Amino acid sequence: MTGFVSSLKVFFVDDDPALREANVQALELAGFDVSAFQRAEAALEALSENFDGVVITDIRMPGMDGLQLFGRIRDIDPEIPVILITGHGDIDMAVKALHDGAFDFVAKPFAADHLAASTRKALENRRLVLENRRLRALADAADSPLIGDSPAITRLRHTIEQVGHADVDVLIEGETGTGKELVAVMLHRKSRRTARPFVPVNCASLPGEFAEAELFGHAAYILPHLKSSQGGRIEASNRGTLFLDEIDGMPLSLQARLLRVIEEREVLRLGADEPLALDLRVIAAAKPGLAQMVEDGLFRSDLYFRLNVVRLSIPPLRERRDDIPQLFAHFVQEASRKAERKKFRMTAAMRRHLIEHEWPGNVRELRNFAFEAVLDLHEAGQPARDSARATLPELVSRYEETLVREALEETRGSVSRACELLGVPRKTLYDKFRRANIVPETFRRK
Repeated sequence: MTGFVSSLKVFFVDDDPALREANVQALELAGFDVSAFQRAEAALEALSENFDGVVITDIRMPGMDGLQLFGRIRDIDPEIPVILITGHGDIDMAVKALHDGAFDFVAKPFAADHLAASTRKALENRRLVLENRRLRALADAADSPLIGDSPAITRLRHTIEQVGHADVDVLIEGETGTGKELVAVMLHRKSRRTARPFVPVNCASLPGEFAEAELFGHAAYILPHLKSSQGGRIEASNRGTLFLDEIDGMPLSLQARLLRVIEEREVLRLGADEPLALDLRVIAAAKPGLAQMVEDGLFRSDLYFRLNVVRLSIPPLRERRDDIPQLFAHFVQEASRKAERKKFRMTAAMRRHLIEHEWPGNVRELRNFAFEAVLDLHEAGQPARDSARATLPELVSRYEETLVREALEETRGSVSRACELLGVPRKTLYDKFRRANIVPETFRRK
């Protein structure tokens, strides 16, 4: 859940072939993944409430016009960003659409970089919307997503209930995989800011030379390729919660600027003259040992004490072993539902592993092991030896590869029949062949 804009998906709708082709080409050159549509009806059929991109549409079109398309998109999901392309005579209609929830409009003729900048802002907005939906679903999945009845977890739940309502900054400490982001989400959900943005930032993986611009925002042309001014991740959290994950991995060069944000509750964009006032709550997360990093000169002491208003410590899984059966049962249920597997049988090897393993990857490792167990991906007698390192996408990828190979075995290498058996398009199956280095012809010789 960290990182910046992950989806670059754009639906571009325009009935004029020449303008459509020119704009699609410009957007693709700017790095976007563009799907072009001649008619609004076709674009509408391809949309769902989980659409993770932006829709750009001309207003004047035969059949369903751009404003009608905008209205239908709002019925699907009012938070899908829509950018309208307008002629001079349509500007009044476009302004009204802005009041009704359209993200932006561009008037013809327009510069390609102007459309690209508006599109990038719309995608960032959409990503935050979908992130927060997922986080809310995570927090609402049970009475408390912090599963377990051990004294340490019971105390932690009680503390979250108390601290969540207090609008104070919080430092969360815990080993990798203990659930620091989950605790941050719970604090946000308990606060008066629950309907406002929850903006996560992985401080250890800020993007190199653009780290300051991503975090603090930037004025136009302050760095190469940054042609327009834009707010950063901190600014996006205004009136909400800023979650600084892996704060112990933030470069010292950024810590002084972050200290000013926390002290003054204002942010100065890179290259700007005046700061912007902020209303935000800061939650930071770090592995144990941040105080020692301060003593060693690896982390600013003034920033540490600013962040450490309230400190929550999450116990590692090895210190609450009584919670392991309940956690494992929960993750098995989750894995069975996602993999559509109704039957699960605990083996002696699994039980022994649950009892004897030290779980250095903590709850995340236990969850991965549950998925491996449900998907039958562990070796007999040696379950989940690498599960602390394997991510959920990696586990699912292994499972998909197994199913593809089984389908090719069954169909003796027939790609068409394998597509029917697996229920996927031919292009999708060939993508899986490429990723897994599978050659269908080898199955035909068997």
